[in-house]
Amino acid sequence: MAQQANHPLPAGFQLDEYRIERQLSLGGFSIVYLATGANGESVAIKEYLPNSLALRPPGEIKPIIDETNMPAFRYGMKCFFEEGRTLARLSHPNIIRVLNFFRANDTVYMVMEYEHGSTLQEFIQKNPALITENFIRNVFTKLLNGLREVHSNKLLHLDIKPSNIYMRNDYAPVLIDFGAARQTLIGEAHMLKPMYTPGFASPELYGQRDTLGPWSDLYSIGACMYACLTKKAPQAADSRIKADQLIPAVSLRVGHFSRHLLETIDWCLHLDPLGRPQSAFTLQKSLTSGVAQPRTAGKSWLAHMAQRIKRTVQR
Repeated sequence: MAQQANHPLPAGFQLDEYRIERQLSLGGFSIVYLATGANGESVAIKEYLPNSLALRPPGEIKPIIDETNMPAFRYGMKCFFEEGRTLARLSHPNIIRVLNFFRANDTVYMVMEYEHGSTLQEFIQKNPALITENFIRNVFTKLLNGLREVHSNKLLHLDIKPSNIYMRNDYAPVLIDFGAARQTLIGEAHMLKPMYTPGFASPELYGQRDTLGPWSDLYSIGACMYACLTKKAPQAADSRIKADQLIPAVSLRVGHFSRHLLETIDWCLHLDPLGRPQSAFTLQKSLTSGVAQPRTAGKSWLAHMAQRIKRTVQR
């Protein structure tokens, strides 16, 4: 089935105990709505609806799923549901709070707190003068507190990017839109095409998935910090493996940022997973004190990755 945009549930639709107000976002894997709960509280509801497997035409409530896509759709729904169950157990000020999750309309919904503010992506574009060294250090040190909680529960985010970092009105960052279920689905059900965000996805996601780990999320953190400096995503990792043309942060002429901070960003953006910080805590220490010297990326690993990507493209 060719990918297409699915139609959202209509405004005013009663979904369990929640009333749909409007669509907040639409992606290849899900639709997110603003809704009102039974007590009048505003919530965000994420609907599992991968557009490569399911189609919801205008005026319909339940998705249409081809029989050949049903096993992959159900497996992904199970992963999404399990992810919601796990996230609901997490309670941290820098992680989006999952309040409820339930099945309805032949799919699954995750209910989250609705945060007031804007995404880091919007913040970067609208407030460039506020992106100072202190801003970057403070925001990402707090964000890493949340990421440490995620990793300690044996989860990976796998989709960290400026549009998935929400900035509350007091500048406190919140990790949103976890991609763990989506990535699990890609790994197990080959009917789904990988959905990466170029520039923010780690090299491991493009072929050597058995090397995924906390360092993969930290590559994405580094890419987000790089985007704070340049207002755009760095060169995509798969492209870098073939011909690395990324200008190191230490070579950028962008305002008054210390070499210390720029080296930390470059450390995160090493192509070799072993050349990056290995834990969120290690990166936090670099942002709040000294930075360890980056390791040189292993040529054998880069060559191996290039061969894997080449074989994937040839298929």
